[in-house]
Amino acid sequence: MFNKLKTKWMAFKNLFNDKNDINEKSVVGFAAFAIMTLFAFADLLTGYFGKDLVINEFIYDSFLFITLGCFGIAEVGQIFGKKGTTTPEPPAEPEPEKESRPDISINIDGDDW
Repeated sequence: MFNKLKTKWMAFKNLFNDKNDINEKSVVGFAAFAIMTLFAFADLLTGYFGKDLVINEFIYDSFLFITLGCFGIAEVGQIFGKKGTTTPEPPAEPEPEKESRPDISINIDGDDW
């Protein structure tokens, strides 16, 4: 059981490494979106029972801006961040050589230029 907890802790700890495959901006954006969704369900649930759930508009707007900002920054980073990873164009193929028959030249009046 201790080893299982240790591997879970190590996986959580790897989230904060500089070289990992996880996009931290997406994690923060998803957490803010999850909190907004919980607020919405809590508001629906309390409204069903006749109570009014008072949520400060400043708090809700903060989570909204965090969500939009994180997902927007993550998408812009994916679009504009791949400048150096494009594959170079293959070199142009050489022009095909002429057929092996000799060129025909017509020499009139003996001029050889």
